[in-house]
Amino acid sequence: MAIIPITVYGDKILRQKTKKINQIDDEIIVKIKDMFETMHNAHGIGLAANQVGFNESIFVVDLSQVEGYEKIKPVVMINPEIIEESPEKVVMEEGCLSLPLLKAEVERSQIIKVKFIDTDENEQTLEADELFARVILHEYDHLQGKMIPDRVTPDVKKKLQAELKKIMNREIKIDYPITQK
Repeated sequence: MAIIPITVYGDKILRQKTKKINQIDDEIIVKIKDMFETMHNAHGIGLAANQVGFNESIFVVDLSQVEGYEKIKPVVMINPEIIEESPEKVVMEEGCLSLPLLKAEVERSQIIKVKFIDTDENEQTLEADELFARVILHEYDHLQGKMIPDRVTPDVKKKLQAELKKIMNREIKIDYPITQK
């Protein structure tokens, strides 16, 4: 397994919609293992493929280190599709490995249902709530080319501009590798 530099705000691949995967082969499995390794190294709880430079519709989630979520097994979602979102919304502070050190309040659905393919090429449907739902929605956004700044009000986005510029220019100090400018 390998730790891959994480793409950060300003990297073009983060704004592209990822491509569906037609076949889960050894190359995809290696990428998934590398994604988990990279996410754990950066102390993250979710990571989308385009955050490590892969233009494929995959993300990984591991909440097992989060208090209250220890029993949720790590999950790989290939070609995910959000099929239901509850009308109940919750606002919570979010961070992102591609937006190091930046935090912002984001409104998301409290409960979701997601359809995806697992690594055995089986179609799965999963219902998630609270933090688990939030992480899935956050990673799903990445696959659609969206990020936290797209989910906040124009006023908040304006306040984030200085931090976003620092991230884009790599003027940040973090303890995991990121892509070069």
